[in-house]
Amino acid sequence: MCGIVGAIADRDVVPVLIEGLKRLEYRGYDSAGIAIVAEEAVRRVRRTGRVAEMEAAAGAEDFHASLGIGHTRWATHGGVTEGNAHPHISHGELALVHNGIIENHEQQRERLLALGYTFESQTDTEVIAHLIHHYQSQGHDLLVALQHAVKELDGAYAIAVISKRDPQRMVCARMGCPLLVGLGEGENFVASDVSAIVSATRRVIFLEEGDTAELTREQVRVFDASGAEIPRDVHVSDVSLASLELGPYRHFMQKEIHEQPRAIADTIEAIIDRNSFVSAMFGENAEDIFRDIEAVQILACGTSYYAGLTARYWIEAIAGLPCAVDIASEYRYRQVVANPKQLIVTISQSGETLDTMEALKYAKSLGQQRTLSICNVPESAIPRASELVFYTRAGAEIGVASTKAFTTQLVALFVLTCTLAKLHGRLDAEQEAEMLEALRHLPGSVQHALNLEPQIVAWSERFAPKQHALFLGRGVHYPIALEGALKLKEISYIHAEAYPAGELKHGPLALVDAAMPVVVIAPNDKLLEKVKSNIQEVRARGGEMFVFTDQDSHFSESEGVHVIRTPRHVGVLSPIVHAIPVQLLAYHAALARGTDVDKPRNLAKSVTVE
Repeated sequence: MCGIVGAIADRDVVPVLIEGLKRLEYRGYDSAGIAIVAEEAVRRVRRTGRVAEMEAAAGAEDFHASLGIGHTRWATHGGVTEGNAHPHISHGELALVHNGIIENHEQQRERLLALGYTFESQTDTEVIAHLIHHYQSQGHDLLVALQHAVKELDGAYAIAVISKRDPQRMVCARMGCPLLVGLGEGENFVASDVSAIVSATRRVIFLEEGDTAELTREQVRVFDASGAEIPRDVHVSDVSLASLELGPYRHFMQKEIHEQPRAIADTIEAIIDRNSFVSAMFGENAEDIFRDIEAVQILACGTSYYAGLTARYWIEAIAGLPCAVDIASEYRYRQVVANPKQLIVTISQSGETLDTMEALKYAKSLGQQRTLSICNVPESAIPRASELVFYTRAGAEIGVASTKAFTTQLVALFVLTCTLAKLHGRLDAEQEAEMLEALRHLPGSVQHALNLEPQIVAWSERFAPKQHALFLGRGVHYPIALEGALKLKEISYIHAEAYPAGELKHGPLALVDAAMPVVVIAPNDKLLEKVKSNIQEVRARGGEMFVFTDQDSHFSESEGVHVIRTPRHVGVLSPIVHAIPVQLLAYHAALARGTDVDKPRNLAKSVTVE
């Protein structure tokens, strides 16, 4: 959600901080700020609104320094005001930025008030700044003051701190929220996301839970939760600057929708090259684990949850294994009946989704150690906590509304399904060849669906004035209806709900009238005739239908029934292809309504707080 960037160098770091914050804008935020140590003084500039407004203020105030930190804030404690924006300063000496939530901030605030500290904000973050300053005032250096302070914090945090008392170093800490250190030549960096520093360095250290770190121009030292200095692996990020630029597109969401054929092809490349579903793609112990499981439990949030719902149909029908799918934030708080022979599958684009991470920890605490992560970000927290991992190769996804991450997650789950089916004797050589052939043709089928965009643009003009919409699907396409409704409401702000089409007469049909557009996912599968009956129910009540179907489904347009056809039905992989038109519908409806497509209000890309 919030974003952090910090730098210490022999050059002016203010441009580095500003560029880093701009690259973090996709995460969602409502204010931004930077703080620097210059001429033995801490200076700060903050603004609500966009980074550009803060950048202009920093330029007007002639900000230049070789040490500084920056932040984009998504409000949790306290409203969207300049006073609540980060960085926060204690006694004019120490500046701090923070992602996460401090659960015991009220108790710490009372303690610090008693010690004579005053508070200028309603945030939990200001507590941390004063607490570190308190320990620094007792004679501790900045690193030790930070290490003492974090031992008294309950909750999740990623922290970066600078102080005029120690202008040659920056310190940081991580617990529950992502934070990494970037390694340069004569300069070093800290960030919540590698995209913030990729123009300066690709060499990064991912901090572990409980780590603290000290950065100078010449070196980085990392300490574990006990305070012992510890080596951490250095990774070379494969995030490219090109992936972070718009190129010829109007929005990152549009770019990422159109990148899906390439993203899918990259994700399945190893499978196609091997011409086989091989368990080793998930990890060296995967075959033994997969053979031994008797059920699958999927844990995810948001769009990833809908990918899991789709996979349930595949896993049960193709692999013959019981499959449960839970919203991670619900699973972690219910009394789960654990099954040690259940494969726990977590799905997260960022690999840092807090609720999913906590659900994984909960499952493991119950003795469920067979864990698999499906993720788009190498070396992120959830894959590191999982025994097995399958990385989607979607590349950087900047738009808040997930598109290519969703379809590559579906591909990964389909590969998992076929691998499990093969190991459990449910997929013979002929069937495996059919599934591989379907995967080979999938990028082309997705491109054919993208070619429907001009027709969908015309539909979007009819959607733009609407305030509500219904989405319907049956069977494996019901989760695609859910995803379509989510996309429409999150970027166009049109209220949309999705239902299994068979549920219409059990309540939702009462909403249908001429003002309520109804979108139907209706491919040419065994449920098509049932869906046609549901469509007639809507038409009888005066509802306007928008039907996504296939070339050979024998739908005909009529008054109040609009039809768009994909070129052909692609069988078991149809949900992936039909995800494309609902993404395009949401995108173009949002364009027609003039909303902020890449940064929808109130939302963030990476949800790292509860």
